[in-house]
Amino acid sequence: MKQIVAIVKPFLVEKLLESLRRAPLEACSVQEVKGFGRQKSYLDQYSDSEYSLAFLPKVEVTLWVEDARSEEIVRKIIEVTRTGRMGDGKIFVLPAVSHDQIK
Repeated sequence: MKQIVAIVKPFLVEKLLESLRRAPLEACSVQEVKGFGRQKSYLDQYSDSEYSLAFLPKVEVTLWVEDARSEEIVRKIIEVTRTGRMGDGKIFVLPAVSHDQIK
């Protein structure tokens, strides 16, 4: 089992979730987060907002999938959320262990 964590732009979340609706997911969670990456130097364009001091709004989508389907899901996330602009987000793929696998 793999845990896939995708940090994406807020306006792309509905489109992403719709594209994953029929995907073979074990579980999914979504939460609003704030953060910054390499686009930190571009924060002045948000100077009128409350995020201008440090962080930009993002959404974290966490998915749990079978190992064999993880690459397919990551490709789908990239296809739906890539805009080609700085700040598109990050995708992390981690091994996940369920309770029944712990001895």
